[in-house]
Amino acid sequence: MDPRIRHRTVAVQGLDVFYREAGAPDAPVLLLLHGFPASSRSFRDLMGRLAGRFRVIAPDHIGFGHSARPSPDAFDYTFARLAEITDAFTRRLGLTRFALYVHDYGAPIGWRLASAHPERVTAIVSQNGNAYLDGLVPEFWKPVRAYLDDPSPANEPAVRQALTPEGVRWQYAHGVPDESLLDPDAWHLDAAALRHPGSVDVQLRLIRDYASNLDNYPLFQRYFRVSQVPLLAVWGAHDEIFGPEGARAFRRDLPEAEVRLLPTGHFALETHCAEIAELVEDFLGRRLPA
Repeated sequence: MDPRIRHRTVAVQGLDVFYREAGAPDAPVLLLLHGFPASSRSFRDLMGRLAGRFRVIAPDHIGFGHSARPSPDAFDYTFARLAEITDAFTRRLGLTRFALYVHDYGAPIGWRLASAHPERVTAIVSQNGNAYLDGLVPEFWKPVRAYLDDPSPANEPAVRQALTPEGVRWQYAHGVPDESLLDPDAWHLDAAALRHPGSVDVQLRLIRDYASNLDNYPLFQRYFRVSQVPLLAVWGAHDEIFGPEGARAFRRDLPEAEVRLLPTGHFALETHCAEIAELVEDFLGRRLPA
């Protein structure tokens, strides 16, 4: 089996969507949806480890990575719109059935996709991707919720901090016992991407729209209850954004959900990729339809 990653771009609704792909064309599909402020590069090591059994596909969301970056005047930067593009992307590639791996922003995008088309989603892996108010760490979310309630200039500096090089590095480094395991290229590349003209405005638009994700949690939870989709929550237990209670909460609606907590932070793949790959391969091997 060829584990090499191909790097491709496809037009979706008139916009270029960059994606990484590896694995046999006829293997079960695993669609990987990245978080903020990252890109499909987050999955570079995981894809190589899983390509022997799965066709792994990881797109960059619009406004991220190497995908198109239209201005906020030309594109509606909402999670609903990003989910629409992701849906269209899967159809453009002819993906009719797939498992989802979601992280951070990738979670509310994936929840919308799965809720709209439950028949297409075979299983879900959520890696620090919330669908419940449980696990929203108060120290992090208090200023964010204040900005969501009142996106005024007075409340904006706290969320702008997340868009600075220091704020980006913190997202990678917090909760990691051994920072020597972290590749600094990760946060340097993400911080560099935020220096693209208009990128800060794009991210502020998405942060303001995050309230729509919280409002839709009951809808997403209903999808879990009705579908009983197989789900693995593999979580950096020291995450100070989405705490481990967010992982355990899936069992409320999915009693058979599997929860695995790892001694690391928000970007768990940066320090525990080998362990996560083993957990994902075992889970999908057992839970995907024959």
